[in-house]
Amino acid sequence: MISDAIDNEQIGTLLCDVLEAHGYDFLEYSHASIKRRITRLYALDNFVSFAEFRYTIRTDKQYFKRFLEEITVNVTEMFRDPSFYKALRNDVLPALGTYPFIRIWVAGCSTGEEAYSLAIVLKELNLLHKSLIYATDINPSVLEKAKKGMFPLNYLKAYSENYVQSGGLKDFSSYYTANYSLAKFDETLSSKMIFSTHNLVSDHSFNEFQLILCRNVLIYFDKELQHKVFQLFDNSLEKLGYLALGSKESLDFWSRSKEYKRIKMEKIWRKL
Repeated sequence: MISDAIDNEQIGTLLCDVLEAHGYDFLEYSHASIKRRITRLYALDNFVSFAEFRYTIRTDKQYFKRFLEEITVNVTEMFRDPSFYKALRNDVLPALGTYPFIRIWVAGCSTGEEAYSLAIVLKELNLLHKSLIYATDINPSVLEKAKKGMFPLNYLKAYSENYVQSGGLKDFSSYYTANYSLAKFDETLSSKMIFSTHNLVSDHSFNEFQLILCRNVLIYFDKELQHKVFQLFDNSLEKLGYLALGSKESLDFWSRSKEYKRIKMEKIWRKL
């Protein structure tokens, strides 16, 4: 079995290589999850030996790009968990509407579906003109896709259903133009977005925000790293700002969770 071909020690060595050669730190990611993805890639690309695999990752920039794409998880959709977007629409964004300017950080934005969903809600609340969405990810390839604002047309039926369930006010198709097999989203949405690479493990706070979304990213980190990231978000969040996490993530186990108040049933907390 190929899965037995890579042991825990080799995984550790490989992750140290990646940090040393490329500056990406995956050492505190959930071990089982990252081992599974590395093993899958190793099997998929038919390497003769682990040594060859390791050497290629260290020295071949093009292959490292592929490694990064396979190791970082890019599962996302527009208006994912519609009740979450309903809570943003009804409880969070109207409260931020009183601010002269709204800065939002979508951390781990992947191919951008979440940033575009957020921009649509802001537009419908007449807040987009005074908002700026910073969308960041560790993976430069997915950011290139996100910047284009183009998504496969066959996904749009599900996205449209999510949008309606989230309290959407318009005909969803008014936000994009169909172009062969792709839907291109309106540039008035992307004009209020800044896409850039950011590594939650090693990079610092880069602004002060009223809302931070980091959904379904922390499930891949171990507890210690999660706490480190919560500290980063705390440093980046204004007093009375909001932090939104994924459905399987929680702030409750963090040592400073009492400085935050949970909003209703959703995984949204307000900084006190």
